[in-house]
Amino acid sequence: MKFYVRLALGLSLLPAVVARMPHAEARSVDQDVACDVLVVGGGLAGVATAYEALKSGHTVCLTEITDWLGGQVSSQGTSALDEKKTQRSQLYFPQGYTEFRQRLVDRYKDQKSPGNCWVSLVCFLPRDGHETLQTMLREAEKQGHGKLRFFPNTVVKDLQVGTLGTGQQIQSVRSIQHRSASGAPPLNSEPLSQTIADTYSEDDSARFKKAIVRFVPPPSGKWYVVEATETGELLALADLPYRLGVDGRSYTNPSSSSASGDPYCAQAFTYTFAMEATATPQAAEPPTFYPQYAKSYSFNSDQYAKAPELVFTYRRILSTQSSAGSKTIAPGDISMQNWNWGNDYAPGTSADNYLYTRQQLASTGQLTPGGWQGGLRVSSLQGGEEQALGYFYWFVAGTSDAKLATKKPFPNVRFLKGFDSPMGTAHGLSKYPYIRESRRLIGRYAYGYPNGFAIDEISASRKDFRDTPYYQNLPEDTYRNLATALAGLRTIDVIRGKISPQELQWRSRAHIYPDSVGIGHYNLDFHPCMVESPSEKPGNQERPGERQGADETYPFQIPLRAMIPPKIDNLLVTGKSIAVDHISASAYRVHSIEWSAGAAAGTTASFALETGTMPYQLIENLPRANADLERLQKRLNANGNPTAFPNTSILNLDWKDWR
Repeated sequence: MKFYVRLALGLSLLPAVVARMPHAEARSVDQDVACDVLVVGGGLAGVATAYEALKSGHTVCLTEITDWLGGQVSSQGTSALDEKKTQRSQLYFPQGYTEFRQRLVDRYKDQKSPGNCWVSLVCFLPRDGHETLQTMLREAEKQGHGKLRFFPNTVVKDLQVGTLGTGQQIQSVRSIQHRSASGAPPLNSEPLSQTIADTYSEDDSARFKKAIVRFVPPPSGKWYVVEATETGELLALADLPYRLGVDGRSYTNPSSSSASGDPYCAQAFTYTFAMEATATPQAAEPPTFYPQYAKSYSFNSDQYAKAPELVFTYRRILSTQSSAGSKTIAPGDISMQNWNWGNDYAPGTSADNYLYTRQQLASTGQLTPGGWQGGLRVSSLQGGEEQALGYFYWFVAGTSDAKLATKKPFPNVRFLKGFDSPMGTAHGLSKYPYIRESRRLIGRYAYGYPNGFAIDEISASRKDFRDTPYYQNLPEDTYRNLATALAGLRTIDVIRGKISPQELQWRSRAHIYPDSVGIGHYNLDFHPCMVESPSEKPGNQERPGERQGADETYPFQIPLRAMIPPKIDNLLVTGKSIAVDHISASAYRVHSIEWSAGAAAGTTASFALETGTMPYQLIENLPRANADLERLQKRLNANGNPTAFPNTSILNLDWKDWR
């Protein structure tokens, strides 16, 4: 076991810094903490990274903006596991994820299935997700003789990046940890929009007492930093190349809703909340801002408008009955709400996009040393919070629907809030919004990717690209390139003109990556941005064409190239910020895939520390074989983190049973 903590005055000198120096008036450092692996972000990907690195015996520092581990399954409140049927039936997941879901099943052993929901087989209280992951990390720490240092309520403020050898490396990471100030309300009393500016300020306030924590490498000087935040904060802070929103249409992204791209149109985010069924109707008062949002809510389908109990049970996370049907509700049942035209908030213009672009970050001073404020538009966060609170009132008392003719009130529910409520907040909303799309890394140059590597739409989609919208609407050369990319073993014949795209039997499997370090399977699933600002504007519509890419996928892989930035050799990227395009991100964002990407990051960092081989060296000569890469893949598979689905082969085009 290796464990290092050094006081600020005892910090050894670092190599010359070339970027991101803290500003001159910054507060002095309260504590220096040394780690083998620093994981920034405590969501599922971050937890999985820490889990594998701990089992390998390393000292791991893990930061999280909230006080709960798990992101989607806890602080973001989306505690209903998204899984594909075949993968679930075979339990073909990363070992840590399988263990996590089984512990939840065991925790709710008196129920037919956790929560008795019908969106998933595993629905649960967010706090249970956090506590289960806490236990798993403690056990991994003990099993591997590693050391975990968890820093809740902590955000990164700045980076020191310097030249080392032939490349650049992160040499220290400056962060802010906060706690309630004397006499102030407890943490989680206010929603994020009210506290985020204070969270990223180094100054003590009436609300928070701050400590400046600087993370540094151990005496060996060798460490790895892992970007696992929900919005790709380190990509922005390090000024790495990344994509936002919609990518321009191309033969690799033929379903794009924009010919040139649109960085402002990211997928909707959601503040989740919980409500409890009651035996009698409950009085509900509309929030003061309700009229602004009242005409934006819809159940989307007459099926739900006529039977709102289906919406309640869709993500029921606690059932008082051992067996309950989709229309059976009993007093005391608890539902988590994450509804498309309900509490989704989908700003999509330059006036209200919630993830600031690089240009917007620069214009607001967030790229200057000491200027980082989280990279989020606070007014849009507030809009999402109000949208969610208004949706509850509409669910209970609303009588009109933005898209349908009728809407039935559903008064026998109450909104759950308080520190002992499912979301663990005084206000009842999730501690952090469920973020579906992040800043997305542009990976290093790779063969066939002259503009930098990214996983694209055609890598996994089951869509039949021979259909009319593609054949008739794409330019001829674009369509031929699309056919060439999906020609499989007939690629050379298409290039040489020996077979036309119309005659070709197009590939019916996912792209196979020689550097695969993880797996995933989920639909390309969209929650599109809205055309006009503000998002809740009456009559507002989703961006046209955004759902064209929606479809099933073949079981797919996570290549190591998607996790390695084009500069900064000791940084790995995981979670929602790996190198994916807008369309493929809609599948790569769900629970088990985040875990798989995190497990890959933790294993890769451990492997690099132990062998002295830097991650970029594992991929720099692809598609040629690399013995060290093969050793890493063997280690992943041996540890129960599969890098391919059964029978993955360029010769296997039969995936009809994987749904």
